[in-house]
Amino acid sequence: MDLNDIALFVQVVRAGSFAEAGRRLGLPPSTASRRLQGLEAALGARLLQRSTRRLALTDAGRAFYAECAHQVDALAQAAGQMKEAASEPVGRVRVGAPADFFNWFPAERVAQFLARHPRVRLEFELDDARADLLGQGIDVALRAGVELEPTLVAQQLGWSRVALVASPAYLAARGTPSTPRELAAHDCITRPARGGGRATWRLVGPRSTVPVEVDGPFQANHASAQLGAAVAGLGIALLPAELCAPHVAAGRLQVVLPGHGLGPIGVYLVYLSRRQLPRAVAAFVDFAKAAILELGLAQPLAEGRPRRAAARR
Repeated sequence: MDLNDIALFVQVVRAGSFAEAGRRLGLPPSTASRRLQGLEAALGARLLQRSTRRLALTDAGRAFYAECAHQVDALAQAAGQMKEAASEPVGRVRVGAPADFFNWFPAERVAQFLARHPRVRLEFELDDARADLLGQGIDVALRAGVELEPTLVAQQLGWSRVALVASPAYLAARGTPSTPRELAAHDCITRPARGGGRATWRLVGPRSTVPVEVDGPFQANHASAQLGAAVAGLGIALLPAELCAPHVAAGRLQVVLPGHGLGPIGVYLVYLSRRQLPRAVAAFVDFAKAAILELGLAQPLAEGRPRRAAARR
């Protein structure tokens, strides 16, 4: 049984004739009549009494119309809402981002986005662990790195650089290292290492990559906490240069070993599929890309050095 024939039956009843129903639906009256005959055959019941002047519902037709008319209307309404949603951003967007995302991304920018798209609802999953987009129902996530999951679509926003920084007070008290090896004798602000051991920084220099084991009295797994500790004079930190830039400009931090750090790291927005991407998700992707670049949280692609990322483009 074809559901389209049921919808046609409803339209014929409402129009009062095959000719008028055909005109509304763009069908020849003969086609509409033939399809209704097929529906009656499938149901095993006569739905309409036909005459040269008018149509009349049989008892079976009246009962069938009462049961299916409101369901046909509900389907048409749902299709209309889906079509409207396809042209205007509407619905929930779940975003995966680092735990300290709102320490460096102003919530006012999000407010501006929601003001432009009042029918969109944003839900942020903030965690430094990489979000499982499928398992957690995440629509789009922020990623940084060289290698990405090969099952994801990645839109690169730009590049980020990671630099060594410390407060002027710390450097005045402990001295400024002149080589990466000297970092082993300094207090370094790191993420907690597995097993409580020393962390290893693999610093990219002008000629080679130098691995250095470092340690210090303060460790934290959030970049914003490490940044605060560096400003407070607790040691030398290895942090995104864009995150440190305002503090360096204000003199609260100084760059240490400016020729060393981590090379350009790709900054991406990732999602599961580019096919039929909901308008709300596409609108957020465009907004986030523009905002991150305007805020200087990533360098434009033209300023970075190409790196290959193992993800679908």
